[in-house]
Amino acid sequence: MSTEFLDALKDLVKEKGITVEVLLEAIEAALLSAYKRNFGSLQNAKVYIDRETGECKVFAQRTVVEHVEDPRLEIAVEEAKTIDPRYEIEDMVETEVTPKNFGRIAAQTAKQVVVQRIREAERNIIYEEFANRDGDIINGIVQRIEQKNVFIELGKTEAILTPTEQMPGESYNQGTRIKAYIVEVRKTTKGPQIFVSRTHPGLLKRLFELEVPELQEGVVELKSVAREAGHRSKIAVYSRDENVDPVGACVGPKGMRVQTIVNELNGEKIDIIKWDNDPSKFIASSLSPAKVVAVEVWEDEKIARVIVPDYQLSLAIGKEGQNARLAAKLTGWKIDIKSESQMAELYPEYEDLFAEEFME
Repeated sequence: MSTEFLDALKDLVKEKGITVEVLLEAIEAALLSAYKRNFGSLQNAKVYIDRETGECKVFAQRTVVEHVEDPRLEIAVEEAKTIDPRYEIEDMVETEVTPKNFGRIAAQTAKQVVVQRIREAERNIIYEEFANRDGDIINGIVQRIEQKNVFIELGKTEAILTPTEQMPGESYNQGTRIKAYIVEVRKTTKGPQIFVSRTHPGLLKRLFELEVPELQEGVVELKSVAREAGHRSKIAVYSRDENVDPVGACVGPKGMRVQTIVNELNGEKIDIIKWDNDPSKFIASSLSPAKVVAVEVWEDEKIARVIVPDYQLSLAIGKEGQNARLAAKLTGWKIDIKSESQMAELYPEYEDLFAEEFME
């Protein structure tokens, strides 16, 4: 190795974020293994690379002892003192034992170590880039599909969309641009593995944040999300500014903002609900598009009874209970939905009271 090699290393590591010293120490360790493998595996040795010239030398290390039992590991105190009178028992004596053809081995080994360490550095850089992006959104291109796993190209790395995180009925074609939500970043020997989702409620939240400036600015807050991916979702939004309509901000002019998200999610229906600190009002809104007559709440148990007109019962419950299920997820309350007729049957003695109270 030479000064040109050291200069090349310095230029290289600037780009990769590795220090020259760390790289040289790794080369020295690899050269020591190569030396022991080829020349003397039973002796203590040390490899040193001159930081100025790049010259590589091997030194045998022997302990100063009174009586030598193994000359490969020990040196008599009398002999050590002929080298340097200051040597004492248990000191370490280093003697250069660099083989004649060690330069060729050194060059090959150094090249291998540098390539390996650069790969590791690149992997670490990519990992660090994505390690703190859990819960973020990525925009990539479908690269390939293997065993139902979709691999999404992200420049220097790729993300994995597993079958369980894919939206029902959604097809993925090579070369198609796609957005997904980062659920986990793992560090492996082959580099970072980035797992993404198209079904996670967080994807819906991030998509709205991308499309709605009021959310980015903090004027409008997205309070909660309930999602059944590929079918229907509900979001609850709140405005810190009484002059800003949170629902209108998310819908956008002529519905353009929400329509962009619906298109990205292949037609998934999205209900945008105004969040309210009053549980009764929030629960009533969460069952949209159904109209609610009244809401009774038991705050300690977080249970609510909702009364709807007879003709609104099926709409409030939704197909296979979907609307009621999403409303419960959105609010965090257990919701029992009854029609006015059902209430009258359950409480006949209060039929007039219910009629008077709930029909106002």
